[in-house]
Amino acid sequence: MFEAVEGMLAEHAELEGRLGLPETHADARLARTLNRRYAELGGIISTWREWQQYDDDAGAAEELAADDPAFAAEVTELRAKQEEAAERLRRLLVPRDPVDDKDAILEVKSGEGGEESALFAGDLLRMYTRYAERRGWKTEILDAAESDLGGYKSVTVAVKAGSGTGAGPGQAPYGLLKFEGGVHRVQRVPVTESQGRIHTSAAGVLVAPEAEAVDVEIHDNELRVDVFRSSGPGGQSVNTTDSAVRITHLPTGIVVSCQNEKSQLQNKEQALRILRARLLAVAQEAADAEASEVRRSQVRTVDRSERIRTYNFPENRISDHRTGYKSYNLDQVLDGDLQPVIDSCVDTDMAGRLEALDP
Repeated sequence: MFEAVEGMLAEHAELEGRLGLPETHADARLARTLNRRYAELGGIISTWREWQQYDDDAGAAEELAADDPAFAAEVTELRAKQEEAAERLRRLLVPRDPVDDKDAILEVKSGEGGEESALFAGDLLRMYTRYAERRGWKTEILDAAESDLGGYKSVTVAVKAGSGTGAGPGQAPYGLLKFEGGVHRVQRVPVTESQGRIHTSAAGVLVAPEAEAVDVEIHDNELRVDVFRSSGPGGQSVNTTDSAVRITHLPTGIVVSCQNEKSQLQNKEQALRILRARLLAVAQEAADAEASEVRRSQVRTVDRSERIRTYNFPENRISDHRTGYKSYNLDQVLDGDLQPVIDSCVDTDMAGRLEALDP
C-alpha cells in the first residue's frame, strides 16, 4: 500500500512547478484545485518520510541493541512511533470521495410533528450555523419558508469554508456535513403541549456538495421555470410581485423553489445553485450504487429515510444510531458542539474503508 507514495513524489514535484507559474494563477479555479491536491500530497509524503525515518532509526537501534541491551527500550519506542505514523499514513492513503473537498448545500425540512417539527428544524439550523462559526466557515441562507411560531417548514443554507481556514483532507464542509443527511428525531415537551407530555417528531436533513457550473452542465431546454408570489408564515403574502421562482429539471423531475430574494433574477440564480448541488449529489449517489457492497454499507447511506439520530431533551441525551455514539450534553451540541458526533461518523466510515482495502 505504501509503495503508491513513491509515484506521488513526481506528481508533487510537478504540481510545485506548475504552482510557480504566473499563468496558473490567472485561472483561480485551476489554482485552487492544484493547491488542494498539492497540500494533500504534501501531507501524505511528509507522513511517509516520517514513517521511513522511524524505520531507519529503529533499524540502527536494533543493531546497537545486539551489542548493548540498553538500546532495547529505544527500539520498542521507535517501533511504536513507526506504527503510529503507519496508521496515519494508511488513513491518508484511503481513497476519498472526490467531492469531499467541496462546500455544502444543506437543507432542513420539517416532517412529522407539525409545528413542533418546524421548531425543531429551526433548532437544527441554529446547530449547524453555530458549528460552522466554530470551524470558521461562512453560512448563507438561500431559501426559507417559516412557520407560524418561528420555526421552519424548510430552509436551505450554503456552507462555505472561510479563506485561510487550512482545512485538511476531508475537513471541508461537505466532507464533514455529508454525514448529517437523514431523519433527525426529537423527543421533548412541545411548546404547544399544555399537559406536559413528551412528544416525538422529526425533521429531515439533505446535504449536497455545492457544484460549480463546470461540475454540472444544465441546458435551458431542460428547465421549466415558473414564477409566483412569495408568501410568509401561514401562507400570508409578503410580496405583491411574482418574484418567487420554481424550477423543474425535466430529465430528473427535481423541483427547486426560491423566494428569499426580492428580485426574480436573484431567486432564479439561487434556485439554479441549489439545483446544481442536487444534480451533483444524484450523480455521486449513482456512482456509489455501482461500487462494492462494502462501499454501500458505510455510514453515508443513500436511504434518506433512515433515522440517523435522536435528540432526547428530558435526558439531555443525543444518540447516533449508526455509530452507537451517545452523550448527555445535548444542550451543548445544539449550541454548535457537534464535532464529537461527526467524528464518530468519520471514524466509522474510515474503519469501513480500511476494511475494504485490507480485508
